[in-house]
Amino acid sequence: MANYEVDMNWVNETWEKVSKKMAKVAPEVGAGFPYTTKDGKYVNEHNASWWTNGFWAGMMWLMYKQTGDETYRKIAEKSEEMLDDPMQDFNGLHHDVGFMWLLSAVANYRLTGNELSKTRGMHVATLLAGRFNPQAKFIRAWNGDKIGWAIIDCMMNIPLLYWASDESGDPRFRQVAMMHADTAMRAFVRPDGSCNHIVSFDPETGDILETPGGQGYESGSSWSRGQSWAVYGFTLSYLHTGKQEYLDTAKKVAHYFITNLDETGVPAVDFRSPAGDDMKDSTAGCITACGLIELSKAVPEHEKAIYLRAAMKILQGIDKHCCNYDENEQSIVQKGTEAYFSENGIHIPIIYGDYYFIEALSKLKGNDVLFW
Repeated sequence: MANYEVDMNWVNETWEKVSKKMAKVAPEVGAGFPYTTKDGKYVNEHNASWWTNGFWAGMMWLMYKQTGDETYRKIAEKSEEMLDDPMQDFNGLHHDVGFMWLLSAVANYRLTGNELSKTRGMHVATLLAGRFNPQAKFIRAWNGDKIGWAIIDCMMNIPLLYWASDESGDPRFRQVAMMHADTAMRAFVRPDGSCNHIVSFDPETGDILETPGGQGYESGSSWSRGQSWAVYGFTLSYLHTGKQEYLDTAKKVAHYFITNLDETGVPAVDFRSPAGDDMKDSTAGCITACGLIELSKAVPEHEKAIYLRAAMKILQGIDKHCCNYDENEQSIVQKGTEAYFSENGIHIPIIYGDYYFIEALSKLKGNDVLFW
């Protein structure tokens, strides 16, 4: 990667600390679905259908791609097999099958050519496409009575559909993904680049009914992880389709995010929370950094430094203020926050913080395999 404000000495030194820690932690944890830590050890507080259950396998594939160590591959493969139970159960699955299987089965197929993994990926891509509302043109979010709800997070699930379209030669998957992305541009992204987390549509007409506050401070505020899903998600939709409007949207949301960072580089939980609020969400920073790195590859030469410089500010800020490389603490990135009003999920380690921090470092070290 060209050196546009990228401190490769820092990247390599940080990677060495991560690699040393993961070499010890991965065999200790083994296959499974870690989410946060208790007493320094990874634990899973959720059922097998929980949306974050692909991130550990994804971390293992990233480490395998970078190191070639078979230990990581074996843990990733076993973790992928453990996801067969929720796939067969079906009832707990929703829009987040992309998060779960892109980083497990599809990553496996991309790196090894495993045909069973490809089959798993195609199966869940079909489930995701089946959640599409063709009249209102959105992919439904959760199950239950929220039939008209969609969320910005789903921009990170639709790459599963782009992949499925490429693999099968069937344009339907790509068409569904693009119609959802078009709806998201219209209904989620505001003129200033901030985003709604949730939009409630009339499922019969597609009319917008309301924009619930979701995991941010309130309706109309700016939940930073929602911003991060938009930065990375619209960038990915551009990379998969070449549609200029997706790139323009990614840049608009990225500029809003960058402008709202303070001097630490670690984003607030909500960019429109009350004055004096000091709650942070390191995970939003890690996700956005990955998106900014990919965005830098998509823009003209004279714009690349804007996004790489911002990615470095975020990553170095998280390294300084949030990372723990002590091998007695199994997680790496601390100060993740589930939601603004979370009861027990404020400033805790969360598995996707570790995943995206490792992914960002891997990208900066030249890993060009896009797991999304």
